Amino acid sequence: MGKNIQEIKEVKGFLPRSIVYAERINEDFGEGLAGFYKAIWAEREGGLSMKQKHLMVFAIACSNNNVESAVKILERLHKFGATRAEISDAMMMAAWTGGIQNFTDFSAAVLKEMERLGF
Repeated sequence: MGKNIQEIKEVKGFLPRSIVYAERINEDFGEGLAGFYKAIWAEREGGLSMKQKHLMVFAIACSNNNVESAVKILERLHKFGATRAEISDAMMMAAWTGGIQNFTDFSAAVLKEMERLGF
């Protein structure tokens, strides 16, 4: 297991499926994908906070009607201290960019998970 892959596994506690599959195809490909993953989620001075990054991917997941991903991201948002208002804003932006039908499709599951997490 390469350095980038090991670091991702230590930070997340597991390997994202995309990295597992990439490594199975080719070790260098897995390392490259893990490096890409690290670059995206690294905290940089003057860059987006982890909460802001997760709010963005949450809104994108919602606007793409990726309900499973949106629900999973809520746990990360909870961990990073997102407020109900911030999540609601992200959901409204998703409705704006993804359309009202997508909003209708993802909102029931997301609202249920928000309630479970205490938002």
